[in-house]
Amino acid sequence: MQNFDIDKVLAAFRKKGYKTSYFADGAAAAAYLDQQIDGRSVAFGDSRTLYNMGVYALLAGHNQVVDPMHPEPGEDFFEVLPKTTVGEIFLTSVNAATINGELVNIDAIGNRVAGTLYGHGKVYFVFGTNKLCSDLEQAVWRARNVAAPQNTARKGYRTPCAVKGDKCYDCQSPDRICNALVIHLHCMKRAEAEIVLIDENLGF
Repeated sequence: MQNFDIDKVLAAFRKKGYKTSYFADGAAAAAYLDQQIDGRSVAFGDSRTLYNMGVYALLAGHNQVVDPMHPEPGEDFFEVLPKTTVGEIFLTSVNAATINGELVNIDAIGNRVAGTLYGHGKVYFVFGTNKLCSDLEQAVWRARNVAAPQNTARKGYRTPCAVKGDKCYDCQSPDRICNALVIHLHCMKRAEAEIVLIDENLGF
């Protein structure tokens, strides 16, 4: 992982309209989110970072929370997805981010990227410093060749990237998850969004 000037990275995101927070580890970031979000309707994107941080369990005790990775009894992952399109708060991670304040996400169905674009009162982008890249070209490369193969493999899909584990093959597999690539060049207009950056290797 490259060493970047975190103060400059956070300043770049603020310049692009985001609020920023920075934490030494995932536990501190999870505690911050637990303190900030209270009595709200909350939707999660399909995020391994947030899952591993235990954010769902913290928020579910005092918020109305919907997370496809924590379906209700009798529901499956895909039945939960439509419920994540509404809610006051949306939490997700990113596949990559640049030190210049850009965010990159790949999605299979669209619920995760849709939630970052419109429909929620506030969006939290929560990610580790391992996701930081020097420029947009490197960030897109990381999303396609590092994050996507690992995310495909964790879902048990049999795409070439998951089986070989080395790169994107731009496949036509029915299990393909690289169906949409969304780049946030700037905070969306009339939107409230916060970058929660964590000095830890988190997610894919």
